[in-house]
Amino acid sequence: MEYSTFGRHVAVDTWGVDFDLLNNSEWLQAQMVEAAEVCGATVLSVQSKQFEPQGATVLVLLSESHLSIHTYPEKGFAALDCYTCGETVDPQLAIEHMLSVLKPEVTHAKKLVRGMGELQVETPVLKQVALVK
Repeated sequence: MEYSTFGRHVAVDTWGVDFDLLNNSEWLQAQMVEAAEVCGATVLSVQSKQFEPQGATVLVLLSESHLSIHTYPEKGFAALDCYTCGETVDPQLAIEHMLSVLKPEVTHAKKLVRGMGELQVETPVLKQVALVK
């Protein structure tokens, strides 16, 4: 079987996020796994670390690549990124899920199209989708 090298990598800086959300690695981990499922990715493993006095990192290893978040609750800041290889999994859907739960006041995002030669840099239009629970 031959695999495509095509991939998309969405990176987002978020500002104005609630301290308690950014300082809860267990909650973030659950949201990140859900985000991976929403975009159709296959979760292989999850690592998380709660820092003292605050902050968290969560890394979700995907069959298609990865989803990560690094938080600075004292600044209301989180750095999110999701990279997926192939055409079937859209990393932007995972990022949009995370934006819907984090509810940042400000976001700055870029999307890299990778594996096709020269990197292409785009500015994605992100939605904070309303969650139906």
